[in-house]
Amino acid sequence: MASSPAGAPASGYTARHLQVLEGLEAVRKRPGMYIGSTDSRGLMHCLWEIIDNSVDEALGGFGDRIDVVLRPGGCVEVSDRGRGIPVDAEPRTGLSGVEVVFTKLHAGGKFGGGSYTASGGLHGVGASVVNALSERLDVQVQRGGKKYQMSFRRGEPGVFADADPDDPRPDSPFTPYESATAPPVVGRAKRGSTGTMVRYWADRQIFLPDAQFSYEELAARARQTSFLIPGLELSIRDERRLPWTPGEDGPVTESFVHAGGIEQFVDFLAAD
Repeated sequence: MASSPAGAPASGYTARHLQVLEGLEAVRKRPGMYIGSTDSRGLMHCLWEIIDNSVDEALGGFGDRIDVVLRPGGCVEVSDRGRGIPVDAEPRTGLSGVEVVFTKLHAGGKFGGGSYTASGGLHGVGASVVNALSERLDVQVQRGGKKYQMSFRRGEPGVFADADPDDPRPDSPFTPYESATAPPVVGRAKRGSTGTMVRYWADRQIFLPDAQFSYEELAARARQTSFLIPGLELSIRDERRLPWTPGEDGPVTESFVHAGGIEQFVDFLAAD
């Protein structure tokens, strides 16, 4: 009977057969571990993660409005009036706050430190997971009278050379950053104006071809959230003009805001 080298079983299964995935690579390799599936449910899960980050800001008393826009071509945009993601450098990594939030798993303001007293979603994993599963993701932050913007291609930070700045596209030429780079200033913000806008295109290399954002699910969740957080306004707009949807004949917008909280929600569920 042939003997095996010390520490190696006869089957030949050794440590060299083990695979170590670093950072966002693990998310792209096994997306189901993070969002459950790569069909429409997984697509909506990603959207909830971005919306929940804005909701957490409102829960903390920062911002009273969230806007969600479904655009043609698979683009979705979420804007809030919160404090804006930090743009200064995080001491331990040397990366900007924006890059840390969108490229590092288990990083963010929800692990202590007094930034949030309550939060939902994947607790610091959501934004980076959505970024990893997006063909393109843009983040625009308003803080201190300035507008900052950073872009990512499948989780990698860099610059898209859009032919038309008003018409960004995921297939525009992309140049990755060679080193840690602070988010560039792209304009001025109104005095006292703060907030974050996240715009992204889900990666069709990951999601099934027929995966779609559901306007009905989005509107239902926005309504529920508005009941849970009195005074928070959530505006939902669909510009896709998809057949058999409320926006088939043109862009449709709904806004949800309720001051009565859970009591008003009960009235909505049982009007009689």
